[in-house]
Amino acid sequence: MTSPPPDAGVYISPAQTHAEVRRIADGQIRMEAKLDAILGDQREHRETIADHETRLRSQERTALTEADIAPIRADVEALKRARWPLPSAAALVGVAALGVSLIPLVR
Repeated sequence: MTSPPPDAGVYISPAQTHAEVRRIADGQIRMEAKLDAILGDQREHRETIADHETRLRSQERTALTEADIAPIRADVEALKRARWPLPSAAALVGVAALGVSLIPLVR
């Protein structure tokens, strides 16, 4: 084998070229493996999303209508109306307690 002339520039041997090509090929193999894993994950995500969409659609079909909610609203309003005596009763009990506590002072 002959050596290149001194002013020929950079000399890369066939062994160095082969090593660099091999290194690039190994990197490409690793990249392909990662891409395959990503594509597999993407398929799983698509299946999961499709499952969620199916379940959401079935829930939307069985969702409550205004006719279903009307009795519940009526019950809530009835409960709201029924709770008004509690503060009034507490105020009456407080006034009565004040009156009872003032009776000994008046005598």
